[in-house]
Amino acid sequence: MTRRGLLSIAGPDKAKELINVTLGKAEADLAIVNATLLNVYTGELLDNYSVAIKGEWIAYVGNEPKDTIGPHTHVIDATGKTIIPGLIDGHTHLADQLYVISEFLDYAMLGGTTTIVTETMEPFPVMGYEGVIDFLDSLSEQPIKIFGTAPAMVSISKRARGIPKGVLKKLLLRDDILGLGESYWQAVTQEQERFLPIFKETLLSGKRLEGHSAGAKGKKLMAYIASGISSCHEPINAEEVLERLRLGIYVMVREGSIRSDLAAISKIKDAGIDLRRLILVTDGIGPGELLDKGYLECVVQKAIQCGFDPVHAIQMGTINVAEYFYLDGIIGGIAPGKYADIVVIPNPRTIKAEYVISKGKIIAKQGDLLVSARRHTFSAQSLNSIHLSREFEPADFSLPVEKDATHVNVRVIDQVTALVTKELIMSVPVIDGEIRSDVGKDILKVAAIDRRYVPGKTFVGLIRGFGLRAGAIACSSAWDTSDIIVVGENGEDMAGAVNRIYALRGGVAVCVKGQILAEIPMPIFGIMCDMPVPMIAQRVEEIRRTMQGLGFPFDDPLLTINTLTTAAIPFLRICEEGLVNLKDGKTLGLLVR
Repeated sequence: MTRRGLLSIAGPDKAKELINVTLGKAEADLAIVNATLLNVYTGELLDNYSVAIKGEWIAYVGNEPKDTIGPHTHVIDATGKTIIPGLIDGHTHLADQLYVISEFLDYAMLGGTTTIVTETMEPFPVMGYEGVIDFLDSLSEQPIKIFGTAPAMVSISKRARGIPKGVLKKLLLRDDILGLGESYWQAVTQEQERFLPIFKETLLSGKRLEGHSAGAKGKKLMAYIASGISSCHEPINAEEVLERLRLGIYVMVREGSIRSDLAAISKIKDAGIDLRRLILVTDGIGPGELLDKGYLECVVQKAIQCGFDPVHAIQMGTINVAEYFYLDGIIGGIAPGKYADIVVIPNPRTIKAEYVISKGKIIAKQGDLLVSARRHTFSAQSLNSIHLSREFEPADFSLPVEKDATHVNVRVIDQVTALVTKELIMSVPVIDGEIRSDVGKDILKVAAIDRRYVPGKTFVGLIRGFGLRAGAIACSSAWDTSDIIVVGENGEDMAGAVNRIYALRGGVAVCVKGQILAEIPMPIFGIMCDMPVPMIAQRVEEIRRTMQGLGFPFDDPLLTINTLTTAAIPFLRICEEGLVNLKDGKTLGLLVR
């Protein structure tokens, strides 16, 4: 797959077929007739239009299709209906939502999404280049087109930080890699020598630099954009969006399981500005929401409900994305020489797919899936990524200090919201030569355990605001690292949860008094599960109910625990090396001397 136009995709022979269909010298394979065409190039609604398709590509668009239709042409009469281009999700994390692609596509394809651009950062810290390739291979040869971005690997763990230039070069040579994935602005400005050379390599390849500028404004934002960043999906209100649009970057409006920013950002529609650099994305849809709401079609529908003009909303989910990634030569609109990615909907205000056509084939009709996604067999290495030399013991989570001390000052992760943390300095008692959890004060132990670079290397700290009155939860999909993360009230249950993950070859486990109360196996890279989406959703709900029953105060335990290791969200985080202050990037210890 390339991005250089029709001839380089199909070759002269296929191009001749399209030309002959267009000129009435050959018949189309598929034709949609009598529709209202929403033209994303001009913003027009064109009545009584038809589209003729040969193979994977569009041959004809207009109101005189008769010469293109023959006795073997499959004709869809779309009288009273509207046709729009297939929807494009320009930023998501397919490896971070637990499911494998074949299970996910059974639901995502029904709503009209025909192209997805995903990050690949999740397999990289645990499996390196080979893991990314195995993941990309799982996305290839599917009924819809799936592209990726190379992992920038902004990590608080020094061993997991950055991508070697040689590895990046190999990935950038691939047609299914459209650029370098999101890189967090603080790290880029703090470590310019590390990140600017790989930025240059990406730009020289003619590909995009994805941004992550949460919290940046003014000169800090400008300095970040000056590095070559071309997009950002982090603005949470109209003012932040406008600042970024005025500085020339594409803004991806996020509406998914991580955050729902569309309603707040929708005020931008009243600013009287050009919206062609505004893009709708999911940033990831979890299994429960995928079942309950659907995929990108629901985001476009919500944009319309929030007051965006339907034409603008559909442009934000089609041509705007294609133009950003230099893909508008082949996708994003309904025109001759483009991939035949078309969705038949009732009208421009109702994004409910009646037909979904991808690469010239009808893949869904009236809510029924007509094709099956390809199942991928992952490598043995990808299925064995939990590299620990032994099971853990309660003593591995002890915090010994000088025996003559009665109190010590410690640095605590203060869980302010479900995602945001801050640094808390406090004095805690020393009992029998060690620091212990204090449920009464909501002080628990938290540990990060490396499972790849130095298997078993562990840092143990303290966290407040997690709420557990008993037990422990552990997970092997900690963001941006190769770590297992575990939070618990006591060492016995912390060890029990980690050892269960070891036995499962990856996953999440809740352990209370030595018993596993809820779990999800994630044997693929230690971050993905091959169960059906409804079963995963049920397991996620069991984790949520169990954790909230133990006192956890937020809605999504997996999201909260997994983000304890990320450099993406302010501001005190943990990895196997220690606590990291994102304000200056420094790695810190537990004790404050």
